[in-house]
Amino acid sequence: MTTAPTPRDRPVGLTPGHASDDVVPPLDERVAGAPISWGVCEVPGWGWQYDAGTVLREMDESGLVATEFGPQGFLPDDPSAKAEVLASYGLRAVGQFVPVVLHDTAHDPLPEVERALDGLVAAGASTVVLAAATGSEGYDERPVLDDAGWARLLGSLDRLADVIRAHGLTPTLHPHVGTMVESGADVERVLAGSHVGLCLDTGHLLIGGGDPVALARRHPDRIAHVHLKDVRLDLAEQVRSGALTYTDAVRAGLYVPLGRGDVDVTAIVTALEDAGYAGWYVLEQDTVLGAAPTGEGPRGDVVESLNHLLGIAAQRSGVGI
Repeated sequence: MTTAPTPRDRPVGLTPGHASDDVVPPLDERVAGAPISWGVCEVPGWGWQYDAGTVLREMDESGLVATEFGPQGFLPDDPSAKAEVLASYGLRAVGQFVPVVLHDTAHDPLPEVERALDGLVAAGASTVVLAAATGSEGYDERPVLDDAGWARLLGSLDRLADVIRAHGLTPTLHPHVGTMVESGADVERVLAGSHVGLCLDTGHLLIGGGDPVALARRHPDRIAHVHLKDVRLDLAEQVRSGALTYTDAVRAGLYVPLGRGDVDVTAIVTALEDAGYAGWYVLEQDTVLGAAPTGEGPRGDVVESLNHLLGIAAQRSGVGI
């Protein structure tokens, strides 16, 4: 059985983004989880789903200090009830993944984002993780935008970012396979054409053909949130070529615990920490479950990833674990 880290005191406060005059909590107090690591996803038919109580209990037992909300319906709809459920498991709220259509003039994404903001503010969360949804279910196909579509997308991002900041939260855009912002070139276009912060998802960026290490080194000032993933490059290349759909690749083991795949997690964390990054590292390995797992289930992979990240933190501080 994988051994969980020793429980730690919960951090009292955390300002997302980069260090200023405030004291930045140590890295091991900035590690959060996400329900997708337990197979909980917003995509219909994704797979067997754990209940919230089991996921939150296992997050706490694994040594995680906080979590993102997960898809609509995973936690209670009432904002105060969301906060109470997380607090009952000793977890802080980090943020929420909010996929919205940004490129279509016939669709206004603001009401969807505003609904999410109520729960985030009530739970004391820090971050909104936007994704440029295609308008279709799932992440296996996406259309190609023309220049006019890109202009609408970037304008929508800046508009939403201003609203989110007005609520005291940090807006970020999540490059994601099967969305309108997927590749390294897409990300560079967002960085050049908008003022929104970036959620660096190390797995999705690599699968989309980008270089997460180079991005962390070139644009650390724009990275306000991190989803740490490790992936198998052989399966990622099959997704890029069209030989496998994204969902089938996930089912085949595209994501692996940190340190077992082809993402240079150490280089990414080092670049960000050296640049003064003060935000969360969310351990998020997309998982498809065919049936209720027996034994330890996904928790073992989460603990392995957490131990790998804590090992990087220990090396940076010169303390062995």
